[in-house]
Amino acid sequence: MSATIAKTNVIYAMSPHNPPVQTLQDGDTAVFVTCDCFEDQITREDQDFGGIDWDRINPATGPVYIEGAEPGDLLAVHIEHIQLADQGVMTTGPNLGVMGPSLERNVVRMVPVRDGKAVFADFELPINPMIGVIGTAPAEEDISCGTPGPHGGNMDCKRITEGAHLILPVNVKGALFALGDLHAAMGDGEVGVCGVEIAGAVTVSFRVLKDKRWPVPMVMDNERVMTIASHEDLDLAAEAAVYHMAEFLAEELGMDRGEAALLMTAAGQLAICQVVDPKKTVRMELPRWILERKGFRW
Repeated sequence: MSATIAKTNVIYAMSPHNPPVQTLQDGDTAVFVTCDCFEDQITREDQDFGGIDWDRINPATGPVYIEGAEPGDLLAVHIEHIQLADQGVMTTGPNLGVMGPSLERNVVRMVPVRDGKAVFADFELPINPMIGVIGTAPAEEDISCGTPGPHGGNMDCKRITEGAHLILPVNVKGALFALGDLHAAMGDGEVGVCGVEIAGAVTVSFRVLKDKRWPVPMVMDNERVMTIASHEDLDLAAEAAVYHMAEFLAEELGMDRGEAALLMTAAGQLAICQVVDPKKTVRMELPRWILERKGFRW
């Protein structure tokens, strides 16, 4: 089955109380049509920044109910295609992003996207389409779509892109999956508080994984296996991402912590995803071929 989830179906928090807008089967494909992170409120550079409804930030399209997904399972989301609108927007200003304390006025830039490039000022920057907000419902609490955590959410990880598999926890029956906050281009850190924010449509397919005890969220693509962690403290987020990879290596390969530490030191990459959300996000990457050499299959 293939379904289309319209961008009129938006949520502002990942929640076990959100009613599903569609029921899908394990193995189904769906197209999620998304607003940008401002819910398409910014349309020109001279727009009054104070007129934005800040209660409508980081909407996610969904959620959908995945038949057969039970608490304790994992949900593998294959990102098959990301289609972008033809124009994005960027903004920063006082108290926004890393440089916010030093900024005196709000700045808005409309960023056309054409021929695989984001046209920013005098530069044509290569696009790297990715998904900022993507996750499942937490078990009990409501978590704003703007906040990352073990459920996924606003991780702003540039590896969550076409071809990747994102592995998420199933905390409630049906998982209640949603996504939004696409970027046409974004560098690690997202230091200015946003990427090239853009509307679009994302095609994904779902697999329910039973009897896996992986430290999710995780991302797997053709080159890498990654663990992701978020925390208010950047150091603690980095430590958690490393420990999660060690847990995965122990679970899948039987590797002890000392060997895992040496492998990550020699071949791993520890990278910041974003430092501007309520919790900061870090990923630990290992080359996939190394794990496959030790017997891992995906």
